[in-house]
Amino acid sequence: MLKLYYNRISFNSRGVCLSLLEKGLPFELVAMKLDGDQFHPDFLALNPFHQIPVLEDEGFVVVESLAILDYLEAKYPTPSLLPSDPQMLATVKMIELLTLNQMMPPMRPLMMNSMGLSEESPEKLQEAKQNVARVLRFFESKLADRLYFGDQQLTLADIVAGTAIPFLPSLGLPLEDYPRLKDWCDRLMTRESWQQTQPTETEITEVKARMKSLLSQRQ
Repeated sequence: MLKLYYNRISFNSRGVCLSLLEKGLPFELVAMKLDGDQFHPDFLALNPFHQIPVLEDEGFVVVESLAILDYLEAKYPTPSLLPSDPQMLATVKMIELLTLNQMMPPMRPLMMNSMGLSEESPEKLQEAKQNVARVLRFFESKLADRLYFGDQQLTLADIVAGTAIPFLPSLGLPLEDYPRLKDWCDRLMTRESWQQTQPTETEITEVKARMKSLLSQRQ
């Protein structure tokens, strides 16, 4: 059986969970607290970069979330989470990569500040919001009148972006200026897989407390 090492608060971990659920695949979850357990020798033997998610499939190990998603799509192609049209496929891959490389990095200082784990300058926070907004404008244009980024079908683009964008209003980035994205977010939230993987307030609070404790120990 597939085994996924994950943390419910991790966007990348949630994306893999969403793919597994949307494909209806049986899998075992191994929760990682990230309180040092990612440095345990057993886990380092799977991923020497001590990061999650990690997928183990009968002894074959895949690290990095996009690689895991592509592996699952190749090995379990039904139902498909990639469009066959070349332009739609390129759009899906653009959305995936832009989410991870252009949107999530500036989200980090906003998240750390909102959780009280750092005190960023107003200038840095404003710059981060502007960088996220640039990505959102691009995504808004790519949705056009489609239900999903891959046209009428849910794709990996929706899974990757759909773990992060619904979280933005809590960081002071409301989606009212992006009506297509807002409707898309609302559509995703009606899916059972999104509801099943949504972190609870208790889980978020526990992660905040754990991170604060770890940061204080390092100071």
